[in-house]
Amino acid sequence: MAALFEPLKLRGVTLRNRIGMSPMVQVSASDGFATDWHLVHLGSRAVGGAALVMTEATAVEAEGRISINDLGIWQDAHIPALRRITEFIRAEGAVPGIQLAHGGRKSGYAPNFDSQGMIPLRPLTPEEGAWPVIGASPIPFAANSPIPREMTVDDICRVRRSYVQAARRADIAGFDWLEVHAAHGYLPHCFYSPLSNQRADDYGGSFENRVRFVREIVRDLRAAWPDSKVLAVRLSYTDWVEGGWALADTVRLARLLRRDGADLIDVSSGGSTPLTVALMRELTEEGRAAMDEAAASGKPVADIPVGPGYQVPGASAVRRGASIPVAAVGLITDPAQADQIISQEQADIVMLGRALLRDPYWPQHAAVTLGRSESMRVPVQYHLAWKDRGDFTYLPVSAPTLA
Repeated sequence: MAALFEPLKLRGVTLRNRIGMSPMVQVSASDGFATDWHLVHLGSRAVGGAALVMTEATAVEAEGRISINDLGIWQDAHIPALRRITEFIRAEGAVPGIQLAHGGRKSGYAPNFDSQGMIPLRPLTPEEGAWPVIGASPIPFAANSPIPREMTVDDICRVRRSYVQAARRADIAGFDWLEVHAAHGYLPHCFYSPLSNQRADDYGGSFENRVRFVREIVRDLRAAWPDSKVLAVRLSYTDWVEGGWALADTVRLARLLRRDGADLIDVSSGGSTPLTVALMRELTEEGRAAMDEAAASGKPVADIPVGPGYQVPGASAVRRGASIPVAAVGLITDPAQADQIISQEQADIVMLGRALLRDPYWPQHAAVTLGRSESMRVPVQYHLAWKDRGDFTYLPVSAPTLA
């Protein structure tokens, strides 16, 4: 019996299986507004059988956008387009989720692709609409990044209010699962990581002070978010840098967040430094020399052991150490691999990124591979394509009725 296709219930939300679509930035919004691209991108994964379909990092403030074309939820006008998406996802049997984000010192970038493919990441210019960025301390993310303004306590209170207002809009828009993006070097992470926090007030220095901001956000959201709906937090369980944030810190924080009202920890890693050993290996000889020079100057370099399921051990350790449900993410691509993660209780759900970009119907194909087609709902419109593959259930949820 494949554990990957067992339902998961948290609060009043039931996932039909243990497969989620991980948030993946699409850089395809205009002034924060969701477009038809988002409807098709997210909706197709619900049609394909994922149980949880998450939006990309969705900015709680316009100045919190990582890229100028990121999705947003900082104004009521964003709600209708998002509601259209949640209604479609729910009609296809999946749970709509939203990831609330503030980029902090990693905000204000130009789009990182064009019609020809990926292009180098760069900050916006003033002519392109650049805005001042904020952070825990005035430490830029990269050499070409703007120096963030150190947030005052008033700034912290304002951003906390922005999260609460965004959560209320997310509820109206029909989301049932809310995730705080507190990983990858974005605003909450840059407070709890010692690599980016050199404050001397109540939000810096000790572990308790550095985690204060993310804990306040979670407590604020739990009070504002309906009790029947799920509140998750994405954490980087390690910076992959000596002297940075580490696994033991994450376990300790996860215990506190559980008491603050978090229902699940989405366990990722890294993001506090642009310098990684993996990048050095991939760059040209000239690029490697530049990176080596930067590393020799004392800037932290993350040695990330990228490989299949490389973050799963971190998820498993957080699950055991903090006694809280977790999501595992990171190069999970094979159905047997995903099922093993769940069956061995290393995680409660697997979040797929690139695998679902390559194949929106990965869950349906996995059900066939693992002999669990009877547990998978397939749209009746696709009956002819799947009828000989297994014992699928066909529910015409989205089919129009006759007049």
